[in-house]
Amino acid sequence: MTGSEESPSFRLAYVPGVTPAKWVKVWNERRPDIPLTLVQVPAAEAPGALRAGEADAGLVRLPVDRTYFSAIPLYTETSVVVVPKDHVITAVDEVTLADLADEVLFHPLDDLFDWDAPPGEPAFERPATTADAIELVAAGVGLLIVPQSLARLHHRRDVTYRPVADAPQSGVALSWPEDATTDLVEDFIGIVRGRTVNSTRGRTTATPPADRTRKGSEQGGSRQTPAAKARAKPAGGARARTGAGKPAKAAKRGKPRRRS
Repeated sequence: MTGSEESPSFRLAYVPGVTPAKWVKVWNERRPDIPLTLVQVPAAEAPGALRAGEADAGLVRLPVDRTYFSAIPLYTETSVVVVPKDHVITAVDEVTLADLADEVLFHPLDDLFDWDAPPGEPAFERPATTADAIELVAAGVGLLIVPQSLARLHHRRDVTYRPVADAPQSGVALSWPEDATTDLVEDFIGIVRGRTVNSTRGRTTATPPADRTRKGSEQGGSRQTPAAKARAKPAGGARARTGAGKPAKAAKRGKPRRRS
């Protein structure tokens, strides 16, 4: 190897709220020779990072441009409303969008939901980020709907959250440029799909008919079909009583009676 050549590595982008640790652990066990580098990017910037080659694949939020990217959906998150700890909503286990109609709801610039019409009363401003919006929730000036993982990521002691039954949901997928499906990308696909270390990436080779026939001959010789067996077996199941190659004797006739 010359000094100008780089050692192989695998770069995995991931967006806030997604936890890649379990897949990274499996990668390190199976491919200790190939270091995996994590690249955290904002959700809106993940497609651009993959297009620019800043990562080989990414754990991103759906939807993605399927004309350019391949994607394997992994899971869909529950959506929750983040509220102050002393808010009346904390008295219930779940709410609907109708329950939030009279509440001020923040719609940050990095909102992951493509609302046709944002629910609730409009806030006095659009916070720049989800983190900024949660700070405003803690101040008691409004509420925020986010995927549950982001509510956990930005957890504070003075806020909590409740599921919103009919809110849009956010899906997470493994995605990569379709034209850049490398062997390392295939290896990571196998990991997220739960393939074993001895798996051939999901591609199995069927045994050709000739091989199966030869295998059967080696194990016990050729087998006769039921029809062949029937032809080989004498009618009635009895063995021939005559000697081999000798014609059978004609049956004896009785003596003719004399006519009187």
